[in-house]
Amino acid sequence: MAAKSVSQNRIRAKLHFFYAILLLQFATFGLAATAKLHPEEVKALKEIEKKIGKNDWNFSVDPCSGEGKWRVVNGRKGFESSVTCDCSFNHNSTCRIVAIALKSQNLSGIVPPEFSKLRFLKQLDLSRNCLTGSIPSQWATMRLVELSFMGNKLSGPFPKVLTNITTLRNLSIEGNQFSGRIPPEVGKLVSLEKLVLSSNGLTGELPKALAKLSNLTDVRISDNNFSGKIPEFISNWAQIEKLHIQGCSLEGPIPLSISTMTSLTDLRISDLKGGRSPFPSLSKMKSLKTLILRKCLIFGEVPKYIGDMKKLKNLDLSYNDLTGEVPASLERLEKIDYIILTGNKLNGIIPGWILGSNKNVDLSNNNFTWENSSPAECPRGSVNLVETYSPSAEKLTRIHPCLKRNFPCSASREQHHYSLHINCGDKEAFLRGERYEADREGASMFYTGQNWAFSSTGSFMDNDVDADNYIITNTSALSNVSVTDSELYKKARNSPQSLTYYGLCLINGNYTVKLHFAEIVFINDSSFNSLGRRVFDVYIQEKLVLKDFDIEHEAGGTGKPIMKTFTAVVTSHTLKIHFYWAGRGTTGIPLRGNYGPLISAISVDPSKLSQVMKQKLESLPVPTSR
Repeated sequence: MAAKSVSQNRIRAKLHFFYAILLLQFATFGLAATAKLHPEEVKALKEIEKKIGKNDWNFSVDPCSGEGKWRVVNGRKGFESSVTCDCSFNHNSTCRIVAIALKSQNLSGIVPPEFSKLRFLKQLDLSRNCLTGSIPSQWATMRLVELSFMGNKLSGPFPKVLTNITTLRNLSIEGNQFSGRIPPEVGKLVSLEKLVLSSNGLTGELPKALAKLSNLTDVRISDNNFSGKIPEFISNWAQIEKLHIQGCSLEGPIPLSISTMTSLTDLRISDLKGGRSPFPSLSKMKSLKTLILRKCLIFGEVPKYIGDMKKLKNLDLSYNDLTGEVPASLERLEKIDYIILTGNKLNGIIPGWILGSNKNVDLSNNNFTWENSSPAECPRGSVNLVETYSPSAEKLTRIHPCLKRNFPCSASREQHHYSLHINCGDKEAFLRGERYEADREGASMFYTGQNWAFSSTGSFMDNDVDADNYIITNTSALSNVSVTDSELYKKARNSPQSLTYYGLCLINGNYTVKLHFAEIVFINDSSFNSLGRRVFDVYIQEKLVLKDFDIEHEAGGTGKPIMKTFTAVVTSHTLKIHFYWAGRGTTGIPLRGNYGPLISAISVDPSKLSQVMKQKLESLPVPTSR
């Protein structure tokens, strides 16, 4: 009840603050004829305009008038240009600036010290721009309540000057280039409710001073280079509602103290280092809507109490060491959209409610028992059963029996293949005498081509769209590529978490695998669209071949194709190429939901087409139609 009361009070406070801003805006328009912005603040705005490259402010009209592009709404998602004033000073004769939002405007230059001259400024949002440098020391005198630099090019050590703004409640420096340790002075920000440090280059252990921030409700520290374990002091964040710790190099186990965070609605922890640990105690977290514990080295069974989390919409426990059966209690999750249990050691019989469900359930890469009642056809759309059943002597033969019906490679009468070419995400293409098969399936978790298949796992988080797009179309000019080869890079397949391609019915032997990439989402220009970082891992035949792979960095820019070449040995007629997002890279540039593996094309050819391989191929009879 205490947590509920705190939450209600917080909502009331935010509503009061929102209504206050609205009243101030009405006051601005109503008093504009008589009250004007204080001359000192007009002068400060002119200096700010020069230093950030803001070239459309019209000082021939008063900044508090709401005219002259001082308040612009163009309908573009994420864009905002506004100056909000309070004109109640000196008996309604003087206005002061209380809020500035300059979002998604590609502003360049440095962060102006002159913002500190706006003594009544409470809210400042400069997100998704191209500001460089760091935060000026003059800002130490500011009394901001909300501050966002999300998605800029700021760099240097953690901006210690911000720790002097003890009035801050919301602080975001996500998606910049800050480095080094978080200073202990961060403990001075005792009013903080929201702290977003994701996607920087921060290092070191999380300082104990963070324990002093007992009012925190939203903490996001993903995609950094921290060291040490997740600290027990996070239990001090008793009011926490959102906690993101993904791909930031921390070690497990997940602290036992996490059980006290009963107000959590969104918990995301992934890709921990260290040793194995049992499933954390989450039974009291009745408000959870998103629960992601991916690759956290967790062993044991999936707790039955998860079925009592009535508000749960997204459940991801993939790539752990979970055993036992799928709890029957999960059927009670009426609001669930995604259940992702891939990459574990779950066993037993797949529950019938899953096979008949319209929910998105991914059980791929587990050890379930095949029975006659299991589906003969490969499920399409909502249920993924690739590599679901108990392993045989060769791990890569753990293909769903339905695939074996379509591709019974062990039968000598069926046609085998010695090459594979896929134009990922696009139509059929012909290059240098090779036919690249079309791969245009838009939304399926599982799809089969002529002699290949793919499995895609996960959903793009926080993008506020009803249907995810798994095929990306290039919107800019490609460079360093011939007209012919450009057919491979006009589109690409994207995945939010895990994407696996299977080459099926390949003749056993040595192969050369060529993976074709081009970054076609981020744009190589002077806009904030160029600031995104896509980072993922690549495995071939279960072996890690690319760690923290960044297409743009490797290619030397966006829109530039790059090909990575590897060798692989096929011993069970199956080649497995796995792309995995380990929580690294930006997730909110240009908008939320831009991350994860991206592949343009795949080509697989024998390393040396020996006479033995030729003879094997020629000895096979012409197959009958399937």
